[in-house]
Amino acid sequence: MTETLSATDLAVSGMKAQAVRLRHISENIANADTPGYRRKLVAFREQVDFGRPNGAVTAGPTRLDRRELPLIFDPAHPMADVEGYYSGSNVDLIIEIADAKEASRSYEANLRVFEQSRQMGSSLLDLIRR
Repeated sequence: MTETLSATDLAVSGMKAQAVRLRHISENIANADTPGYRRKLVAFREQVDFGRPNGAVTAGPTRLDRRELPLIFDPAHPMADVEGYYSGSNVDLIIEIADAKEASRSYEANLRVFEQSRQMGSSLLDLIRR
């Protein structure tokens, strides 16, 4: 029989996964103008204990966005080929900002669950003491 995870454990797993996602998003934004940079993606996986899902999540392996890199015409660029083109980055700042907002809100929601669970445990201990 597997042990069920508490609400705080589940919230912490969600916060950790969203923190990894936010780190990748910030790397993508920082490298938006880096030639040849491919956008990093992270997918979440459900954690499994003894072959059964336990409700917690974890960040899966980092993947690179396989979309084609845009060709930018700038003959003066040091990475330009003989025709004057070089590969740009496939990072779209609008998508990254939207993803960052979504990840931030999800992190905050998990934080509220964590705080609420902690407060409920504290209230229960106060009731037991009486």
